[in-house]
Amino acid sequence: MKRSFTLVDVLLLLAFLSGASWAVKGSSQCRQTKSGMIRPHSVSITEFGAVGDGVTLNTKAFQNAIFYLNSFADKGGAKLFVPAGRWLTGSFDLISHLTLWLDKNAVILGSTVSPLLLLKGHLLMDDWPVVDPLPSYGRGRELPGGRHRSLIYGRNLTDIIITGDNGTIDGQGRIWWEWFQSGTLDYTRPHLVELMNSSGVVISNLTFLNSPFWTIPPCILQLRLFLWMNSHVRVQNVTILAPLDSPNTDGIDPDSSDDVCIEDCYISTGDDLIAIKSGWDEYGISYGCPSTRIIIRGLIGETQLGSGIAIGSEMSGGISEVHAENLQFFNSVTAIRIKTSPGRGGYVRNIYISNVTLDHVDIAIRFTGQYGEHPDEFFDPNALPIIERITIKDVTGKNIKVAGLLEGIEGDNFRNICLSNITLNVISESPWNCSYIEGYSNLVTPETCDSLKESIFPKHYLDCYHLSRHLWSSSNQNKGARLWSW
Repeated sequence: MKRSFTLVDVLLLLAFLSGASWAVKGSSQCRQTKSGMIRPHSVSITEFGAVGDGVTLNTKAFQNAIFYLNSFADKGGAKLFVPAGRWLTGSFDLISHLTLWLDKNAVILGSTVSPLLLLKGHLLMDDWPVVDPLPSYGRGRELPGGRHRSLIYGRNLTDIIITGDNGTIDGQGRIWWEWFQSGTLDYTRPHLVELMNSSGVVISNLTFLNSPFWTIPPCILQLRLFLWMNSHVRVQNVTILAPLDSPNTDGIDPDSSDDVCIEDCYISTGDDLIAIKSGWDEYGISYGCPSTRIIIRGLIGETQLGSGIAIGSEMSGGISEVHAENLQFFNSVTAIRIKTSPGRGGYVRNIYISNVTLDHVDIAIRFTGQYGEHPDEFFDPNALPIIERITIKDVTGKNIKVAGLLEGIEGDNFRNICLSNITLNVISESPWNCSYIEGYSNLVTPETCDSLKESIFPKHYLDCYHLSRHLWSSSNQNKGARLWSW
């Protein structure tokens, strides 16, 4: 029996042939996690002398266990099992084809030993060694020079799984926050988890507490998951917590990474819940590694010092194809924010954010074109960023102070900003403030600023990222290219 082609089939084909860099099924889908995969070899951290009393330092035990398991990397990989207990450790490396499994009531604790410890006249930094700055940043993010390596660290890896039965990784960051605020550190603080130049990463079913700095970053992936230059990353069903007044404790930072899915997470920290980045000024421009094809779904959280979802301010390598949906932010300063500055260069384009619920948020949508902060005096002030094709749709909010504070750059307008179906209960008598912004809107309450009042339909929906595809994609949920290939 021959299959007939419908108009929707034709539209799908045209969409693919038109050069769209990725295809998304109706509501953006992510490949199922493989966190439960069975490794043929497994050991417990206790087999290497680790003691889970919260006092004994187990850095060597973790390092020795990883060294031993590396011999199985080409034999199907291995699993390092961390049983119930409180396992104090300094920084340790991961390897390829590894599952790090934290059992229920297992807690990995970051060492609180000063990174500058003198013993018999010799300087020791074993627990928190200093590594080179990221090439796309040119220096440590907080201080010139290097940076302390993260608690859990990996680079140039493939097939890494960090998961468990809701175990916990606690960076014990308070001492780092105090060192930072007192100005006693010589290098940038460490992340909690940092993966660099890696692919096939799964992080799931865990709680992350009290990161010294950004939690999870990917190209880098940081938790203060930090992810740097990574590909094919899945972060699912994690909880990330830090005091709301803790400095710079971002939740998840995909940096110069592609094919990242962040799904069903709860984050409450002292800075941005998720911040997408791609390098800093002239270093990011030169390195040229963008963040692209990023999906965020089912995010709930609060932040009193940052934003629910932030893009930038370090975006010099470019950021594009970001889809975020089903978001809930409460008791927060800002819900959605784009940050940039003259000198950044790069671009932010093709961003689609939808189905957002807000409660007690100071500023619902904020664009900042003069964020400042440069790595050194060598940045080019004429390197202007391109900000275009940003769609924000289906947003409701109550107890909102300001609907939008949208500030572009003089001589470098942010273009094709599209707002659709947004209803906010706003306290301010001036709900919108816009400058150097161009775009369109429909069904926005309270009424938006003049530069966005022109209607999206019927003339401008093709100028609005994803809206033209959204018209047909909801009826085509089982068609389209898959996001994941690994």
